[in-house]
Amino acid sequence: MFYIFLSICFSVTVSVMLKLAKRYQIDVYQAITWNYSAAILLTWLFFKPHTIPFQQAPFAIYAGLGILLPVLFLVIASSIKLTGIVRTDVAQRLSLFIPVIASFLIFGEKLDTVKVVAISIGFAALICLVPWKQKRAVRRRSSYSWIYLAVIFLGMGIIDVLLKQVAKIKEVPFTTSLFYVFIVAFAVSVIGMVYLIANKKMRFSWPHILIGWILGIANFGNILFFIKAHRVLADRPSYVFSSMDIGVIIAGALVGLLIFREKLSLINLVGIALGIIAILINSFPDSIHRLIAFIS
Repeated sequence: MFYIFLSICFSVTVSVMLKLAKRYQIDVYQAITWNYSAAILLTWLFFKPHTIPFQQAPFAIYAGLGILLPVLFLVIASSIKLTGIVRTDVAQRLSLFIPVIASFLIFGEKLDTVKVVAISIGFAALICLVPWKQKRAVRRRSSYSWIYLAVIFLGMGIIDVLLKQVAKIKEVPFTTSLFYVFIVAFAVSVIGMVYLIANKKMRFSWPHILIGWILGIANFGNILFFIKAHRVLADRPSYVFSSMDIGVIIAGALVGLLIFREKLSLINLVGIALGIIAILINSFPDSIHRLIAFIS
């Protein structure tokens, strides 16, 4: 449980840093770019990645993840700025339903009633998270907030699907794959940064390297302790996933509401509650089946 707690803390720390970016005039793109350089170094130090034969490496998936990760990172940063930590964190955690839907639509797995109920509640939660009612002063600015939440939900879900495909390749350790994905993500981000600087749309700033490294440490800490939790609780993966998802939602809500004074409507709070319920149903379907059988 301690590893899960640490993973939750690092995850929320990333959100807090992105939330504070505007206040301290941090260029999020540069910070995210250098974050991946720290992730590469830390992955090499902690996981000792192996060299892999060319024919065994799923480079197409690595490329897809390497592009999606920085793009989604930027979308998450924009969403936190616009909709807040609470809504953004819940949208990220609800993305776990995309792999469930993909397993049914793409991989031909059977979808039982409990899974359908969980997915339906998850979508209802996502709809409830949208800040439908706003004062006129901020209505125009937040009119597209639902798009950010939807992109995060879908994008993080696609990343989860791709990571699950990587994990199925037994010839290549998962942490080694992460190492190569981070290299691609860093390369893609650097190319974008060079383009923006060359076209005078961005000014390079040395302090952003340090800021990016701090962000990278927090981001890697989330991954490191999540993996450690899975290794310690290898026979209880559902417990790890649900504890992590619900923990991030609750911790993010506390930080967003108490520290940053984010405003949530009653329907937004209902959305958070529905999100937690959906995660529990999805994580423990057998328990739900037994409960239904007992009641009936």
